Amino acid sequence: MNLSEQQQLFAKDVGTLINYIYAQSYSCTFGEAFRTHEQAVIYAKEGKGIVDSLHCQRLAIDLNLFKDGKYLTDFKDYERFGCMWESLDIKNRWGGRFKPLIDSNHFERRPD
Repeated sequence: MNLSEQQQLFAKDVGTLINYIYAQSYSCTFGEAFRTHEQAVIYAKEGKGIVDSLHCQRLAIDLNLFKDGKYLTDFKDYERFGCMWESLDIKNRWGGRFKPLIDSNHFERRPD
């Protein structure tokens, strides 16, 4: 499968995830949906990411979660959405499972 086809599947799953978030009476906004390679290098040097980030391939997104207008950042707030994300496709991975740097608002699709 080529990159464009993978990006299309990723976008479809992101839409499904966002609809699920709203169906659970939460809301969300986009955090980072695309990252240049140069920005990935900067984040890696700062210990906030990796050089080979899937954001650079448009296969990762950070979603900011809200409930009743309150911005949520805790792992537990994202856990049900991370599990739902992973259930959509075997290639989907939730950043709440990353070690040692947990990234709860991160959702990605591993490339072929």
